[in-house]
Amino acid sequence: MRIVFMGTPDFAVPTLRALYEDGHTVEAVFTQPDKPRGRGYKLMPPPVKVLAQEHGTAVYQPQSLKKDADEYIKILEDIKPDCIVVAAYGKILPKAVLDIPKYGCVNVHGSLLPKYRGAAPIQWSVLDGEKETGITTMLMAEGLDTGDILLQRATDIGENETAAELFDRLADMGAEVLLETLKCLEEGSVRSVPQDDSAASYAKMLDKSMCNIDFSKSAFEVHKKICGLSDWPCAVTVLFGKRLKVYRSEIIKGAHGGEAGITLDDKLTVACADGAVRLTEVQAEGSKRMRAEDYLRGKPVPAGTKLGI
Repeated sequence: MRIVFMGTPDFAVPTLRALYEDGHTVEAVFTQPDKPRGRGYKLMPPPVKVLAQEHGTAVYQPQSLKKDADEYIKILEDIKPDCIVVAAYGKILPKAVLDIPKYGCVNVHGSLLPKYRGAAPIQWSVLDGEKETGITTMLMAEGLDTGDILLQRATDIGENETAAELFDRLADMGAEVLLETLKCLEEGSVRSVPQDDSAASYAKMLDKSMCNIDFSKSAFEVHKKICGLSDWPCAVTVLFGKRLKVYRSEIIKGAHGGEAGITLDDKLTVACADGAVRLTEVQAEGSKRMRAEDYLRGKPVPAGTKLGI
């Protein structure tokens, strides 16, 4: 197929790579503008742009597909793509764009729609303690993730799996499902299915206001918060008066007793409302991310220590 690809972050890279490797002709790539990052605020290209340039593909980085609609619609009409593939692009496509390709605009979404429409479906599936999630490919419509479903593939979420780990797994799965979807579209062997709007849920963007760990919640809730916010924006508590980022944890079955937020041993096992969690990967202020056992070798935390604000 002649493809125009639209995507921006790491999640989209395996899908674009799969299109190249499967022999599709990627005529152009649309991605977000370069953004300043790091201490020097140097302009850095999105991961999708880097891969596209390695393959010599034309790259377009519009601030908006609505504001400069005429210019970019003309580009797309001249390309005459069979399909526009979208994976975490981060911009709404106007109807004039949706109507251009022969097979429509196919979106690769990191949830089992209609659950978790929106910006952060992978993280919220972990935060909410879901046991299963997956990939959906859909024909894009004007609403937010409201288009008809083409294919879906489910996967279990591990008990201690972080959102970052699940993100990587679903990125690879998305590439596989997208290739299968394109094959089925060419063969005419897939039938689109409307979403059940009554079963829809919305996965809002994450922000740093969510980071503080409340150990008065259940051990399950605390654990899933830590898993769901890893690697960004990252769950946070306070230890010895300083912020402590927590990237990983595990539920300690059978542990009980003690005030919420108090350590039950010298291994960073912290009491919650109904049990305890053990913090297993942390980052102290001014230090690097490390396993909790390495942190404790340099700064012991005795039983009875209070964590939290």
